Amino acid sequence: MDSVVQPNAAGTGAWPAAPRAEIVAVGSEMLTPSKTDTNSLYITEVLNELGIEVSAKMIVGDRIEDLMALVRLVLARVDLLVMTGGLGPTEDDLTRDAVARVVDKPLVEHPAIVETIRARFERRGMVMPEINRRQAMVPEGATVIDNPNGTAPGLWIPYGNRIIILLPGPPREMRAMLRKLADGPLAARVGRERLFRRVIGIAGRGESHVEQALLPCYARWKTWELPIDATILAAMGQVELHLTVRTADEAHGQSVLERAVADVRETIGIDVFSDRGESLEQVIGRLLTERGLTVAAAESCTGGLLTSRLTDIPGSSTYVERSVVAYSNQAKIDLLGVPRELIAEHGAVSEPVATAMADGVRQRAGVDLGIAIPVIAMPRSTPAR
Repeated sequence: MDSVVQPNAAGTGAWPAAPRAEIVAVGSEMLTPSKTDTNSLYITEVLNELGIEVSAKMIVGDRIEDLMALVRLVLARVDLLVMTGGLGPTEDDLTRDAVARVVDKPLVEHPAIVETIRARFERRGMVMPEINRRQAMVPEGATVIDNPNGTAPGLWIPYGNRIIILLPGPPREMRAMLRKLADGPLAARVGRERLFRRVIGIAGRGESHVEQALLPCYARWKTWELPIDATILAAMGQVELHLTVRTADEAHGQSVLERAVADVRETIGIDVFSDRGESLEQVIGRLLTERGLTVAAAESCTGGLLTSRLTDIPGSSTYVERSVVAYSNQAKIDLLGVPRELIAEHGAVSEPVATAMADGVRQRAGVDLGIAIPVIAMPRSTPAR
């Protein structure tokens, strides 16, 4: 079996200067609340590195009519279709069958795949079930992509000047196979242009406020020698601005992006916390580490969420000393030393109590910085005061 597709397996015809791709995740389980498609994030990253723009991501269930309809739709509008999942040995693994019907190619058994799967079972002291022969069915004219981490091989299927790539769903299998393709035949099909991106993190402002402030920048960037594409996204507690440029000259592209970043910093000011795609907790951790500072947190209704974000960062034990969840007023008094009279006079949600909580956890932990979140939860029907 081929260990990787060779460049001459690519279809006929050349791709445009800015090729476009769509990603389809196959599996009815991903249409339920319990399962999420994460493969598309990695696939997008790899394709963008090659200068291939991903224009859509979709999920489709295990129904052959739906699969065929979606494959036809995608092939009518993009250069590359990447599909994950549905390559197993069971009756509901229908990706191969659906694609073969759309490209009008018969499925033929690939003897080398059968022997590879059989040997994989034998190494585990097992006999290959006959249903695994389904995984050896290959559309005529397709090239097999070896799967070093599983039984389901991938497929590279030319269709005119388009390419269809079928990959297994498990990320450990899919990632290794896609990386081989990216380093080989995919790289051979694309031009020299690549996509370069900067992600700017902004806190303290809403999405619409950021957008309004940046409108003059958007207009200016469109007139530059390398136009900047900008996408704004609202995330939990922050806004992300994605800046993208397409060029064959990486140094030039990075220089243009740096000019755009400077524009954003001048316009937004100190609310920009990162221009390298770092999360807020990564930036905080880096600053604490650089300054040699330690921190402890006192949380009320957030129940440890702040500390969870801080400790999600590898190496955070060097600056996070402890956290106290003081939910009740009595806990604030017992664990943090907040005076009972202070709570009675100002209320649990007040600046004096917040200051006392932060000072209490700082002193008890022996750290440089104390952080307090004294907020309370209110029913949705209760207006905020």
